[in-house]
Amino acid sequence: MNSNPLRELAHHGQSVWLDYIERDFLARGELARLVVDDNVTGVTSNPAIFEKAIAGGAAYRDALAALAGRPSAEAVETLMVEDIRHACEVLAPVHARTDMRDGFVSIEVSPELAHDEAATIDAALRLSRRIARANLMIKVPGTPAGLRATEELIARGLSVNVTLLFAVPTYRNVVAAYERGLARRHAAGLPLHGVASVASFFVSRVDTLVDKLLADKGETGAALAGRAAIANAKLAYRVYQSQQASRDWQTLAAAGAQPQRLLWASTGTKSPLMSDVIYVDELIGPDTVNTVPPATLDAFRDHGRARTTLTSGMDEADATMKALAGLGISIDQVTDTLLEEGLLLFQQAYQRLLGATGPT
Repeated sequence: MNSNPLRELAHHGQSVWLDYIERDFLARGELARLVVDDNVTGVTSNPAIFEKAIAGGAAYRDALAALAGRPSAEAVETLMVEDIRHACEVLAPVHARTDMRDGFVSIEVSPELAHDEAATIDAALRLSRRIARANLMIKVPGTPAGLRATEELIARGLSVNVTLLFAVPTYRNVVAAYERGLARRHAAGLPLHGVASVASFFVSRVDTLVDKLLADKGETGAALAGRAAIANAKLAYRVYQSQQASRDWQTLAAAGAQPQRLLWASTGTKSPLMSDVIYVDELIGPDTVNTVPPATLDAFRDHGRARTTLTSGMDEADATMKALAGLGISIDQVTDTLLEEGLLLFQQAYQRLLGATGPT
């Protein structure tokens, strides 16, 4: 029997989460099968995933009929809560087996709250109460307001997935927000064990935009195509390594805190010129998560290679960023643009989702 590369990733310190959720998929036991066969240990969702699931098929027809007449935002949240709760129950044994370090399911607060700290906190607390599962993660965008909300939610003992991260400097701020939240809990004499967080660092979209900018840069630009995203991710991981070695973190870890793992998001390959598993193959390393769409999961199972790759090539990553700057491409401008675009795309998906459930 051939080995399964997906299962082997755990030997290199990486968890595999599924970037997908849908009601019939859960009801058929498909998630439970992936947990057993492929060692999938988590699930992520976002407004775009739910929009495709709820608007794209018959799985929600009866549930939508039962919710007829309710405000669309209430109906959408009810549908999402039911699916997330079901997924949490499937993954509860993983959460218990890993001593509350894995087995999480993420649900995102409304993307329309991205710049409203207080409303984000209120929405996160409401979702946490409604779903009422220990392995729930609340997804909060990595805006300044989102990071302030993250600190508060961590201080209150919620687990948080900080999403839409593209820039290494922003990731540093995410790390600081997580530590501040934990430090507040510790100072108040509250337990740190069981409070978890991931920092969702987006990958493929960086290459998509940078490669467009490289298209008119001649041979030098062509040589850099498809390299920016992995370089950017590796530099983020270097920040993680530095944070783990810091005295402040060691104090929190000694009190029971667990690392805020980097989660590689947007790992489906967009370019037909690149390997369909490149954003898994090249980002395998300790204390990380890769959340993959179903097609990438299948591809890596078929022809992926499980070996530690994330900790090599750091000098090359630095060189790639310097070369991009030398061509007049600002990675800061690229990541700022991607954050704005990402927020807009999720807001548009959320509006389509509201429209699919009836009148507001």
